[in-house]
Amino acid sequence: MIEKIRLDTILFLDIETVPQEEHFNSLDDEMKSLWEHKTQYQRKEDFTAEDFYDRAGIWAEFGKIVCISVGYFTIKGDIRNFRVTSFFGEEKKILLDFNNLLNNHFNAPQNILCGHNAKEFDFPFIARRMIINKVSIPNKLNLFGKKPWEIAHLDTLEL
Repeated sequence: MIEKIRLDTILFLDIETVPQEEHFNSLDDEMKSLWEHKTQYQRKEDFTAEDFYDRAGIWAEFGKIVCISVGYFTIKGDIRNFRVTSFFGEEKKILLDFNNLLNNHFNAPQNILCGHNAKEFDFPFIARRMIINKVSIPNKLNLFGKKPWEIAHLDTLEL
């Protein structure tokens, strides 16, 4: 099946995330309490919530996106080029710019999103951060009510 996918229909992507705040002590009391509750089962007995905070970037509720990098092939005749761009800066702008790219250039039915472990991490993380930042979720990331065969995602972890 993968041999039948045209390279110029795939948008390869990866995100980089960090905790919302650089230090645990910068969180307000409510967020500290929520972090303690969220991590209580993952932490070993000798770790405090503060000790564990460096991992906050992997949870969309406590992390933020600092970069989305994308790559795609352009093919003209026998010439194949790979273009790469990165969205970085303020998170809401990153999400808006990425949303714009998906809606205007990778929204056709044949377009596929591809990443490593992206089905489990990148795609849901982006969608959750869009909800938090009040950015509309583009069709390619809005999986609500879709059947598995209707989802155009490719995960290199599964290959």
